[in-house]
Amino acid sequence: QVQLVESGGGLVQAGGSLRLSCAASGRTSSSYAMGWFRQAPGKEREFVAAISVGGAITYYADSVKGRFTISRDNAKNTVYLQMNSLKPEDTAVYYCTAGPSVARMKYEANYWGQGTQVTVSS
Repeated sequence: QVQLVESGGGLVQAGGSLRLSCAASGRTSSSYAMGWFRQAPGKEREFVAAISVGGAITYYADSVKGRFTISRDNAKNTVYLQMNSLKPEDTAVYYCTAGPSVARMKYEANYWGQGTQVTVSS
């Protein structure tokens, strides 16, 4: 079992930056690929970014490429999402996820955090 706890959400103006953190706990948490999804009000949940166990492989949604960066610190069992040049359309609840395959993280995950709200004002 893996537990995921997000932090770092908040309110920011368009063009600003935020960094989300996700602390993972559990006996095998460091052996999972990690990722982020988001869900805006009235919209379906969508993939944002994913990173492999060692950090060498990353995937991004087209909507965030060049603006968001996913990274991880396995010594701290923590994954980060650096979000720059934020837009109002980035407003959503952001969920940390964990799963066995970075390639599958675009579509599914075994574990989910409780989510953290990000609001970008125009």
